[in-house]
Amino acid sequence: MDHQTTTPTSVAIRYGLITGFVSIIFALILYVTQLNTNTALSWIGMLIPLAGIILAYKAFKNDNGGYMSYGQGLGIGTLLSTISGLLGGIFHYVYVSFIDAGVMTRMRDAQVLEMEKKGLSDEQIEQALGMAESFTGPTMMLVMSILGGALLGFLISLVVAAIMKNNQPEFE
Repeated sequence: MDHQTTTPTSVAIRYGLITGFVSIIFALILYVTQLNTNTALSWIGMLIPLAGIILAYKAFKNDNGGYMSYGQGLGIGTLLSTISGLLGGIFHYVYVSFIDAGVMTRMRDAQVLEMEKKGLSDEQIEQALGMAESFTGPTMMLVMSILGGALLGFLISLVVAAIMKNNQPEFE
């Protein structure tokens, strides 16, 4: 039986681009509505990579006779999330640097409000903001988006690949 197989890399790239663009649209909606500091909505945004990984696994298995090894799933999910994180990071960098520089100020104000609710003193707030400032610049956010995307994808893939794997029988 001659059937064409799809490589894990091609599926990861295709679905990484799709997942990245869906994440960008979600982020843009949050920025435009100024809901990007809403923690609950940020957690909902974590469902986008999960959905992208699951859809990529289904596509890969569909194109490969229903089979996907654990290693293939882990690779697909990690590469997919790294690509998605790269796209999201580039979008965030461009948005914050050139389109709406006030985003960073609003995020800082939201952090201050949150710390004040927790009862931190002005000195503690300034110290915390000073520490966070080195990680919240546009360039560092780009780097953290790529690394965070890869790590998140790896962690999601550890679980989802174990659930969705279907090894091809050795003697077939």
